[in-house]
Parts: sequence; structure tokens; C-alpha cells
Amino acid sequence: MINNNFTLIHGDTFEILPKFTNEFDLIFADPPYFLSNDGLSIQSGKIVSVNKGMWDKGENIDEIDDFNLRWLSLAKTALKNTGSIMISGTYHNIFSIGRALQKLDYKILNIITWQKTNPPPNFSCRYLTHSTEQIIWARKSTKHKHIFNYDLMRKLNCDKQMRDVWQFPAIAPWEKAQGKHPTQKPLALLVRLLLMASNENSMICDPFCGSATTGIAANLLGRNFIGIEKESEFIGISQKRKKELDFKSAEFCKKISDLATLEKQSLFNQF
Repeated sequence: MINNNFTLIHGDTFEILPKFTNEFDLIFADPPYFLSNDGLSIQSGKIVSVNKGMWDKGENIDEIDDFNLRWLSLAKTALKNTGSIMISGTYHNIFSIGRALQKLDYKILNIITWQKTNPPPNFSCRYLTHSTEQIIWARKSTKHKHIFNYDLMRKLNCDKQMRDVWQFPAIAPWEKAQGKHPTQKPLALLVRLLLMASNENSMICDPFCGSATTGIAANLLGRNFIGIEKESEFIGISQKRKKELDFKSAEFCKKISDLATLEKQSLFNQF
């Protein structure tokens, strides 16, 4: 699927990403967490399997480290010298990602903690409830300045410096109307990330784009998007979400005209 500002590429990131050099202002990646280990969890009060698919299976730490090192190396080449990257993760993969970033000489800028206001309960009752995910923000070059919209972030935080702990609920029901990706991120989270680290007309890439929440956020904010996804099921969901966005574009644009209002969760619950 190719649009003037929204392109979906069905394929393997390890084959597609090498085709880009110094192309992207920002990469947001939600790579496999490798937590599909036949365990159980709770969703909407029901016991469910944590297994998400073969793409999320991984038991050998050396293989996981190699996976992260390889795609992050390709991502660095694909970024502009002024570009930056954001990678979402949990304790299952975030340490491997951080180590790979250091090996590849990225400059780590922040580790943003997304605190979920409605996390699922701990099924085993043997340790604390997992209520956060981390997003490592790093830039390609130690010499070139990255995009950081400091004044806007301050404005969105009641004229105080934006901190690195953000509270957002999990995805709203309307975000699942066209189908759900098992690790789908809330649109509000992606909107803030893109507002923070990109400008209008910036080129955004998501190398594991899933149901294309990054692309939806990018288009809402006037950014360009290229997403890569291996699973045809999720390409289908992404296409439906893009069509929905185009259909509701006037309504969406009206609602995001006030960026301060955008940060209020009640906005997203209206859809």
C-alpha cells in the first residue's frame, strides 16, 4: 500500500530496511519482546495465553542479542545524521536493546517509562503487577543535534519541563475497531512521542509496524510514514485503519487542532 504520505511495505525488515540510507528523521520500533513462552495472563477478566505468534518466540539470549544488534545496525544506516530512534520494550528485551545501542555507538538520550493506568492484574500473585513499559530514545550521532521540541513538551506539561514518566491507559475500544494487534500501543502515546522528536513533514519509519499506530499518529500530525510488516494479517488491519483515518480525517484534524486538548485522554475516548 503506497500513499503520498503513508506507505506500507509487506516484507521482512532485514530485507527491506537495507534499501534505505540517511532517509529517516525518526524511527519508532516496537520489536518482538520474545515473551511467548506458553505462560498465562489475564485480559478483560479472562485467563489467556501470552503466546502471540512464532515471531515473538525466542529462548536463546544470544540469538535475541544478535537479532537486536542486526536490526539496530540497519536502522542506524537508515537514519539521517540528525535522526533519532525510539524502541519500546519490557524487561524481556529492553536490556538486550540497550546493550546493542551501546555497542553500535548510539547516544542514549532518555528512557521513557510508560505507566499504564489500567494494567492487567498479576496472574500468579508471586510478584508485583507489571504496569510499565520502557521506551529508549537514542540518536544516531554524537556530533549532530537531534530534533527535540522542548517548548511544545513544556507547554503540554502545564509550562513545566516534561518528565520521563508518562501515564496513559491501554488502547481504547475504538482503536481496536478494525482489528487488534497483540502488542498494539495507544495512539495517544505515539502522538506525544512524534510531537516530541519530529517536525511537520518529517519522515517516520516503523520497521515492525504491526497495525500501523505509528503511521496513524504520523499522518494525524502531518508527518510522512513508511512502515514495514512481515505478517499479512497486520498489513490488512493497517490498511483498514488508514481508510478509517482518511474517512474521519476532518473530524480527527478538528480534534487535534488544540495540542493541549490532545493530551487529555477524554479526547481519545470520544471516538
